[in-house]
Amino acid sequence: MSMWSEVGDRVFARRYTFYDQNIVAVMGDDGVLIVDTRISHRQADEILADLRELTPLPVRAVVNTHGHNDHAFGNHRFRPAPIWGHERCADMVRDTGAAQIARVSTNFPDMADDLAAVVLDPPDRTFDTETTVPFDAGGRLVELRYLGRGHTDNDIVVLIPDVDVLLAGDLLENDATPYFGDGFPMDWPVTVEKIVELATGAVVPGHGTVGDRAFVVHQMTEFRAIAELATLVHAGSLDLDAAVLRTPYPADAARQPLERALAQLRGELD
Repeated sequence: MSMWSEVGDRVFARRYTFYDQNIVAVMGDDGVLIVDTRISHRQADEILADLRELTPLPVRAVVNTHGHNDHAFGNHRFRPAPIWGHERCADMVRDTGAAQIARVSTNFPDMADDLAAVVLDPPDRTFDTETTVPFDAGGRLVELRYLGRGHTDNDIVVLIPDVDVLLAGDLLENDATPYFGDGFPMDWPVTVEKIVELATGAVVPGHGTVGDRAFVVHQMTEFRAIAELATLVHAGSLDLDAAVLRTPYPADAARQPLERALAQLRGELD
């Protein structure tokens, strides 16, 4: 049985076990748009093979929701299709790709050979604020919007207005604590508040279960809690260890978002 789930007319999400990641295929009249490409050529090839369960049509366009390895390092396997992303997504892949590969290879030594074979291939169709992908989907528009900093400084959301589907990338994560290592916790709740305004149907996070507007509101509340606690710690009104225990996250995962928020409040992040 196919593991693809149709979240809107001719919009399919597939949830992969590694990193519990969602990959989305948007069907057009003469091809497919793929959103995110996974971490390696091997994993990208899995997407291409699994796509044959849905259609024999070729991939005509690719979107990277941001420049992290699990979302953009399979890009090369989808060429010659154009790859869309924020201009800072291209910078992130180009400038930090080797360091990302080294870090993941250390964490997953059994993947080192696959990662060593990755050809870093940044998006070549970049934008700053918003754009529409010129993709033949029977009159369907695929809109890309940059709403602000959050998980990184280059996250975008993908809107498919005719079916009320929003693809949030890692601005949203379900079933696990979001990763804050490259994040901007003081900006993140403001960015997600904009997603709340756009979420009128299915919302596909970068990782975990597909949700809806209520899920987005819940995540926004959690991000606000981190920002508020960090503000108290920064002002000297609350001890960091006490703040860790008051976050919405498990204690072993709560320190990173608070420390990242404090770095932002101290002006240490670009």
